[in-house]
Amino acid sequence: MLILARHGQTEANGRGLLLGRAESPLTELGRAQAAALGRVLTAHRLISSPLSRALDTAAAFGRPVEVDERWIELDYGDYDLRPWQAVPAEVWTRWRDEPSFTPPGGESLVELGRRVRDACESLAAEAAESDVVVVTHVSPIKAAVAWALGAGDDLGWRLRVDVASITRVATSGGRPVLHAFNEAVPVEG
Repeated sequence: MLILARHGQTEANGRGLLLGRAESPLTELGRAQAAALGRVLTAHRLISSPLSRALDTAAAFGRPVEVDERWIELDYGDYDLRPWQAVPAEVWTRWRDEPSFTPPGGESLVELGRRVRDACESLAAEAAESDVVVVTHVSPIKAAVAWALGAGDDLGWRLRVDVASITRVATSGGRPVLHAFNEAVPVEG
């Protein structure tokens, strides 16, 4: 099974800011969420995005972590660390209507989809035999769900992925199958 875990809450997420490639540390809640993920998920292999919020979440698993750049968050470019309301309406419209649209200084959904599909396909055979956990971000998880469903790169606009949630994709039988989406993990305390 390919198990995708979104990192715990960060200071920027908690303030409602767009968070792409910028670094933002886990909050106290985010560290508790990471610990909860570490308690409920086991894996033959643990992979993480290179961003510190994902690495810090993966560290809670207490296992060796491999870094794979393909799982890094979408590059929001000039809009990184800004409130979503600061993005002009015409930019939101183009972003939602045109998967190939690239925000100033950022990355398109087509580019994101290409690298995430490549990452998923490279793990599919292994995930058919044993659990592979990837600690990543909202946009790569949405792109992986699009891959599993055979949908377009714009599917992400119709999905909500909560912090510290789990998405499961089976990869046996030649086709990916979405088994669970946006599972909540209870935080102790």
